[in-house]
Amino acid sequence: MPAELNLERLYDDHSQALFGFLLNFTRDENDTRDVLQEVYAKLARHPDLLRGARNERAFLIRLAHNAAIDVMRRRESRGKRHEEFRAEKIPIFASTADPDESEFRAGLSRALGKLPPEQRAVVHLKLWEGLTFEQIATTLDIPVNTASSRYRYGLDKLRDLLRPLYEEIK
Repeated sequence: MPAELNLERLYDDHSQALFGFLLNFTRDENDTRDVLQEVYAKLARHPDLLRGARNERAFLIRLAHNAAIDVMRRRESRGKRHEEFRAEKIPIFASTADPDESEFRAGLSRALGKLPPEQRAVVHLKLWEGLTFEQIATTLDIPVNTASSRYRYGLDKLRDLLRPLYEEIK
């Protein structure tokens, strides 16, 4: 990494992926924007943070994940119930004119919202970011077997939750 941190390049290269990951993880657009801003502000205050990072995106996702967990803990400590937090209905997929596709996307969004945040994070990183279990483990600071298990359990839950919808639109 060069001596001078280029925040604009980092933002251009990674903000869209970080936003998608955080939105899926926090299930709240305002929290997502706050966490994303917090990550880039932290980098501006501490430009040496990225020095030595082998994979910029993985490192940024890890920073974002940790910041999102802090936001969730603060939220819970203020008395909000965890179930209400997970059940928030937010569109995480682009809209489409095809009614079947639209219904499937809405169903997938609802199903993802029913996953525990830890499983949702791993599923997102595997499916939407294309990370390996080793990369996910490093990014989230968990063992590889834990990443693999969370993914498998998350997919099993998604399959069960989406089966009725799939059979209905078949």
